[in-house]
Amino acid sequence: MKENSYVSADDIRSAFSAAMSVMYREEVPAYGTLMELVETVNAETLSADAQLKERLTATDSLERISEERHGAIRLGTPAELSMMRRVFAVMGMYPVGYYDLSTAGVPVHSTAFRPVGEASLKRNPFRVFTSLLRLDLIADETLRAEAEANLKARRIFTEGAVELTEKAEYDGGLDEVDAKRFVAEVLETFRWHDRANVCADLYKRLHDAHRLIADVVSFKGPHINHLTPRTLDIDKVQALMPDHGIAPKAVVEGPPTRRCPILLRQTSFKALEEAVSFRDGDGWKAGSHTARFGEIEQRGIALTPKGRGLYDWLLDQSRKVVRPTADGSNAREYEAALAEVFAAFPDSWADIREAGLGYFSYSLTEKGRRTKLPGRRDLESLIAEGLVRFDPIVYEDFLPVSAAGIFQSNLGDGAQQEFVASPNQQRFEADLGAAVLNEFDHYAGIENASIESCLTALTTAVAAE
Repeated sequence: MKENSYVSADDIRSAFSAAMSVMYREEVPAYGTLMELVETVNAETLSADAQLKERLTATDSLERISEERHGAIRLGTPAELSMMRRVFAVMGMYPVGYYDLSTAGVPVHSTAFRPVGEASLKRNPFRVFTSLLRLDLIADETLRAEAEANLKARRIFTEGAVELTEKAEYDGGLDEVDAKRFVAEVLETFRWHDRANVCADLYKRLHDAHRLIADVVSFKGPHINHLTPRTLDIDKVQALMPDHGIAPKAVVEGPPTRRCPILLRQTSFKALEEAVSFRDGDGWKAGSHTARFGEIEQRGIALTPKGRGLYDWLLDQSRKVVRPTADGSNAREYEAALAEVFAAFPDSWADIREAGLGYFSYSLTEKGRRTKLPGRRDLESLIAEGLVRFDPIVYEDFLPVSAAGIFQSNLGDGAQQEFVASPNQQRFEADLGAAVLNEFDHYAGIENASIESCLTALTTAVAAE
């Protein structure tokens, strides 16, 4: 079979993202309501902000907004994580970043599988935040052994999913028939199952250790626990959710409201309490489980190490003033403290760039495209002369404190539990079977490539004459 008869990884990812969205809308009807609300707010925001619409159009980001999603899953064993990496690779999704959530009381460490090339991101920027349970953080040795035994006994991938992943690896791709079957087979891994793999007693003990542990260990597979659309005005969506019968979490995670958004802001609606059945001898016993919810995100500029250092420091300072409670009872006080402390972070694109806090993509202006220079000039003079423009590079990744905040708010108001902070990227990468991509190096590479492209374009026209 010729290589050009294979379906592209981008097309497979797009098909899978669409199939996942349809499945989740059927399983969680409130997700459909949320999608409609986000679409309305985005349209209104673009209509009211011509400058934003122009910037998104200029950077080819406008069309991807409505298709943008991220999901999240929680895995139980290194073998599951390694196989998931191989499955996502067929879709052109690779592990970016390492996140230790134990620092925020959640016994997992994580990465984000996503496309990394500019063209692939524009085609479909689907991401899946993927966490691996830290069994070593379960203090009760007996419970830890029971959890491990249950996880080792399950198989979260269908035989067809494994077979087609191996075929794609061996052949270098999948044809149209196999690609369609691959999407259907892999979708089964993310499907909700209302019958637990454990008895009610074990579920309760796992739940008492940490609700997330119970969610990971107790079921047939790592059901997708949320899908997240991207909004251009998260504060407006947050305010309108109750009008649509959706109860939002009390606090938007991440930085405060700004003219120039940075990194990532996230909110969600409360997790659903769903009917499940637990093993009871030869039969089943009725019960309930809380795991799946809806989430919304607003993405801003990717920050440099200097910018991220400032962000982390300011976030820490704001939480020293007011630490948000799990039940949201001090939400207004926290938001006020956050806004006051973050006044120290520049809030114009020019100031952010001048201070070296964010990553930017550089491109020729209309004047620049008509200009021919006899030799290379420095970037700053080209910008000053109106030959080159700069636009913020979208942050494609996640924030561990924000992710933990979302997790905690959907585990219940009394779910705050402490674990010893124990980041272990080396162990995570060994379980993954690959190194994760460093996000700072990645964004710096995009920025540098855009600068080089501008400098080359301004001078090669003369050289060619």
